[in-house]
Amino acid sequence: MTISLAIPSKGRLKEQTFDALAVAGLPVEQSNERKYTAGFVGRNEVEVVCFTASEIPAKLAQGVVDIGITGEDLLLESRDDWQERMEVIARLGFGRADIVVAVPQAWVDVETIADLDDVAADFHERYGRRLRIATKYRRLTQRFLSEVHGMRAYRIIESLGATEGTPATGSADAIVDVTTTGTTLRANHLKVLQNGLVLRSQACLVAARKRQREIDQNVIDEIATKLTSRRDRCF
Repeated sequence: MTISLAIPSKGRLKEQTFDALAVAGLPVEQSNERKYTAGFVGRNEVEVVCFTASEIPAKLAQGVVDIGITGEDLLLESRDDWQERMEVIARLGFGRADIVVAVPQAWVDVETIADLDDVAADFHERYGRRLRIATKYRRLTQRFLSEVHGMRAYRIIESLGATEGTPATGSADAIVDVTTTGTTLRANHLKVLQNGLVLRSQACLVAARKRQREIDQNVIDEIATKLTSRRDRCF
């Protein structure tokens, strides 16, 4: 029975996924980049399908594909009940990025989430509005600020573009965003709070709990073993 593996269709994560599979001895053959199907070279028991990385958790949750490679941040952001529908088989050691809380560098007295909570309370009392936090990560932000740190006096501004630019334009006061080196944050005069690390994300191999058909678990185990062996050699 053929197993379906979803991989990212574009961007840096696609390139890193192709490289990781090749190093693991599972090179992907894609005859036309405009097509959304591919396969492992010399093997026909695995059908490789390409979606954007953000689509892959939804496809797994629906049972449309059996396994997939996507960012851990996208997986956790995808839905509140993701663990009921999907299972992380392995963390793969590439596609690393941090999701962080950042504020303007000019806020010299704001260094921690507790400081940010004080500012949020002051905003509410002084200006009659909640602190605005721009992010693409609504679920992760709410869990981190409200459930972990008990913040309440804020509201999330959904960001569809360059999140790091929103404080400068006045459309938000602070942000929760992804960073790898911090260069873009610094260029936009932002700083990461000392305890503002929301998630250290990396690419993961994820399996659907709900599957539309019987599949060969041995093939999935083989893919996971080869990818994790590659990770251990590389890192």
